Amino acid sequence: MIIDRLIDRIIELKNPTVVGLDPRIDYIPEDITKDAQNRYGNTSIAVKYALLAYNRGIIDAICDVVPAVKPQVAFYEQFGAEGMDAYFQTVSYAKAAGLIVIGDIKRSDIASTAEAYSDAHIGETDVFGQKMAFSDTDFITINPFLGADSIEPFLKNCKDFDKGLFILVKTSNKGSGDFQDLIVDGKHLYEICGEYVEKWGADFRGQHGYSSIGAVVGATHPEVAAKLRAQMPHTFFLVPGYGAQGGGAADIAASFDKNGLGAIVNNSRGIIAAYKTEKYKGMTYAEAARAAALDMKEDLGQAL
Repeated sequence: MIIDRLIDRIIELKNPTVVGLDPRIDYIPEDITKDAQNRYGNTSIAVKYALLAYNRGIIDAICDVVPAVKPQVAFYEQFGAEGMDAYFQTVSYAKAAGLIVIGDIKRSDIASTAEAYSDAHIGETDVFGQKMAFSDTDFITINPFLGADSIEPFLKNCKDFDKGLFILVKTSNKGSGDFQDLIVDGKHLYEICGEYVEKWGADFRGQHGYSSIGAVVGATHPEVAAKLRAQMPHTFFLVPGYGAQGGGAADIAASFDKNGLGAIVNNSRGIIAAYKTEKYKGMTYAEAARAAALDMKEDLGQAL
């Protein structure tokens, strides 16, 4: 199962880090953007060229250090069709490098619309009678706000194609409590979401005891993470919020089990834009990304 492949790679590398591939134009070194502009002018094609060159450099630098990458689709989608081509090519390049790929798409809808989202990102689409897969992501993130029927098409494709989900339960942003912390029938809404995710994952448990149906649980709420870890013993956590959002290694420890498993921790700009910081000054962006990923590995290892 895909969750076992992820956990096996985490164990092999001794590193529960996922690198968020969330590129911004101002993160990309000038030599890459200038080359793209010289080739294609000030166009979206030039942006695609720059995004891909930048991402490939990072992937090459970190593919033997971390088990997974997580491209956030919004950073590609904003550039239209060429940006989305960069997204899908990044997914393919990362997979070819041996990385597990988590597509951070946070989609949600019902009925045939949810089915179309699911087919686009973890399934297959019918094209004039022929089934085609347009993305090779291993996991995707989705939003459960529309209810159980919005999740069903994704679960079906997870079963049919050995894919996985990370469902939003308690996010790392400051405003997450506006809705997620509301009390409903004596429980926080995030607790109720957690109960559903644990239930949905019952048929997807692998040999390590964790399910391919995981949960997003932010590093900025360690006390909530501890509560959810006890409540969701078979649910693997994707943990955002480390680094730039304020979460530290000590904060993420509650997301893990007694064996140091059960979660993977995201770091985006802290790795992909590390060369812009004083600590990694003088390194190329790829060298800095590798150094930052190794530093994070050590930081997490000490906390766990």
